[in-house]
Amino acid sequence: MAGREESRDFAPAKYPQYFPSWTPDHKYPLLEPFQHYEYAKNADPTFPNLNSSAHIEYLTPSTGSVITGIQLSSLTPQAKDEIALLVAQRKVVALRSQDFKDLSVSSIVDFCKYFGPLVIFPLGPYLPDCPEIHIAHNGGGDTRLRDIQAPRTTSMSWHTDSSANPQPPGLVFLYMLECPDVGGDTVFTNTAEAYKKLSRPFAERLHGLEAEHKASTGVTSVHPIVRTHPVTGEKCLFVNPLYTTHIIGFKMEESDALLKFLFEHLAYSQDCQVRVRWTEDTVVIFDVSKPSTTLTLPLRI
Repeated sequence: MAGREESRDFAPAKYPQYFPSWTPDHKYPLLEPFQHYEYAKNADPTFPNLNSSAHIEYLTPSTGSVITGIQLSSLTPQAKDEIALLVAQRKVVALRSQDFKDLSVSSIVDFCKYFGPLVIFPLGPYLPDCPEIHIAHNGGGDTRLRDIQAPRTTSMSWHTDSSANPQPPGLVFLYMLECPDVGGDTVFTNTAEAYKKLSRPFAERLHGLEAEHKASTGVTSVHPIVRTHPVTGEKCLFVNPLYTTHIIGFKMEESDALLKFLFEHLAYSQDCQVRVRWTEDTVVIFDVSKPSTTLTLPLRI
């Protein structure tokens, strides 16, 4: 789809090797079912490797941490396990001043593979010759995203990444190449905290219910509305307005009413949310078992 180009000039991209490649009629297959191992279970809960050099700041009492003082690319296996445990506990971890974008693509892929098999989005855009890296690109002067969102009153779009997959991802790694001085923040909702805020009779009624999740690619799966986290044991809500279509066994009006309540509960509960402000060289790791996310419209990335 063609978009308008603004007339003002923009500096060239700092990392043109990351320009995305996309063949619309090509789809990558889903991962075959596999037994996932949670490396967070290996971690020392006192975090000795992280605490020896990292500074960890809490963004809210329950959700989100910012880490400085370490490089992900230099972590030992024991420290990687501690990162996995910290993400499971804090749900969202932002690491500043990382060297990811200066590493070889193969090094980044190998680092992420430590935590489990990598999910390839069925549709692009991707990094050329490396579909494991999905590119979110909004270049200077490109107004396509704004054009798509123009009819709406907000650019917020709550979703859970790849929830329509039969086996959704566990962790997602996001790293920033270029970003504006302000704008383009990412907001996360802690769905375990959102579950805790429900009354016990209401929460218990959700147990045993399943909902269909459907992607634009046609991939469809059924998942429980309440999931149990494999590391922390927490109960968390697993529905989102982008992919969840209906509750299995409910009539349409019943399903719509219950899903509307859950969607609004997740979106409006700011005391369950954390907002991450991006800086260049930031890497964010989040646990898809718990958060729903929304990306606000960036000016340039």
